Amino acid sequence: MKSAIRQRALELGFDVCRFTTAAPPASTGKFQDWLAQKKHGEMQWLERNAEKRVEPQKVLADSKSVIVLAASYANFKFQISNFKSATGVVARYAQFSDYHNILGEKLKLVAKFLDELAGANSRSLWYVDTGPILERDLAQRAGLGFAGKHTNLISRELGNWFFLAEILTTFELAPDAPEKNHCGQCTRCLTACPTNAITAPFQLDARRCISYLTIELKGAIPEALRPLIGNRIYGCDDCLAACPWNRFAREGKLMAPHARKDLAAPDLIELLSLDAVQFKSRFANSPILRTKRRGFLRNVCVALGNVGDQTALPALQKAAIDPEPLIAEHARWAIEQIQRRTLLLPD
Repeated sequence: MKSAIRQRALELGFDVCRFTTAAPPASTGKFQDWLAQKKHGEMQWLERNAEKRVEPQKVLADSKSVIVLAASYANFKFQISNFKSATGVVARYAQFSDYHNILGEKLKLVAKFLDELAGANSRSLWYVDTGPILERDLAQRAGLGFAGKHTNLISRELGNWFFLAEILTTFELAPDAPEKNHCGQCTRCLTACPTNAITAPFQLDARRCISYLTIELKGAIPEALRPLIGNRIYGCDDCLAACPWNRFAREGKLMAPHARKDLAAPDLIELLSLDAVQFKSRFANSPILRTKRRGFLRNVCVALGNVGDQTALPALQKAAIDPEPLIAEHARWAIEQIQRRTLLLPD
């Protein structure tokens, strides 16, 4: 059964397929402490379904096993952050069409194959980064990878560049051996974080994380953190990119055809001109759509404030009177930063 399921998953484009039990993750206590310390910021959905996240049986009754799959999104042609250019940096995973849809279509087929093999009494439930489960912990227990000091999952086969997907099933499958931590003495990810969001090995304060600030945070970005964001306009890869395990990364066949070349080095001034209709059209079937225009152009304003010059001022001045207050406020901040930098105005 396991061999057949794994073979089917690989045929459909997944790079790794592993198995674990549906028992509660061992990290339940740490997760609950993290929530209690409010280090998840405004991600209230983590609190709302916390009970389910620590108990797979509350997600799918009578579940016995979890199939964990990985799909690489490594692409060795991505740019790295350039603070001297008026282009933006988008996290690598978002430089593709929406992975939820791409992986979801294939995962549905794996789940169907599983149910056909297991028989009429089998039930399954699949998720692509959408379900109330601690997928990183389940993946580590399944032997797919290990939680690094940056708190993300690292694979000895794929490095840091991969998506996770899961199938909960009432059919019992023998679990694979869990993965051990292989960080050793390395602390490159801690050093790489621009905002010191990794407060200690294996500890993340999401409220300082650039991925949180540019994606999950719905309001204004704290002014003290804005200069540290540089030209990142959606997410941040710095801690992932610093990991030496990336030498084993390989391009995955499932995601490669869906790469978005227009997001490799987008022009910040051009992005700032997008109205609501243009934004939806430009980012249809993209993870970026979830930030909405107000959040994304907020990020673009911050990036221009950090790396733009006087050529960006006309676009920012127009944005400073945008009907959306969040965009307007960040545009005014950006104008002030550029003027101080180029005209040597006093602080």
